[in-house]
Amino acid sequence: MLPLILASNNQHKLRELRFFLQGLPYEVKPAAEFPDLPPLIEDGETFEANALKKAQIVHRHTGLLSLADDSGLEVHYLNGRPGVYSARYAGEGAGDEANNEKLLKEMRGVPPRRRRAQFRCVLALAGKGIQQFAHGTCLGNLAEFPRGTNGFGYDPIFLPDGFDCTYAELTAEQKNQISHRSRAFAEMRKILERP
Repeated sequence: MLPLILASNNQHKLRELRFFLQGLPYEVKPAAEFPDLPPLIEDGETFEANALKKAQIVHRHTGLLSLADDSGLEVHYLNGRPGVYSARYAGEGAGDEANNEKLLKEMRGVPPRRRRAQFRCVLALAGKGIQQFAHGTCLGNLAEFPRGTNGFGYDPIFLPDGFDCTYAELTAEQKNQISHRSRAFAEMRKILERP
């Protein structure tokens, strides 16, 4: 098995990556197994810049193939916000509930037809002579209040197209069929399957 380092300590992402790479000759390890890594700071202007920066830092410090993601929610009415600031929309360390509250407050009174949004994920793979990207999106609408307890982040307020429930009301299996991250992972799997 070849080591593949996930440039994140997010347990949700670690589980998802292991699920989507089943059957490939990679052993996915979290960045936490490498305590000497510098902090992985997301300060880029795009998802691509953030993902690539994290993957390259981990590769440089471990010498191993590294994968990083940056993802977030883009609301059309807000010109793409929160976007790259999704995780810290309500301020550094504010957490998922505060981010959701801030976004819903900004969208209060906006009619359903103007509540279009999309989740977007960019994966970056870095290794010796390797720099590859994979992308995934999931279109939907913003709910008017949080619903469901599964998932994390903006899952309780995102209604994916074709469903009457939020990401947080779907089972993990249902979400893995349609999510932005699953689509990016499917694209990345094809890259990793190449000889």
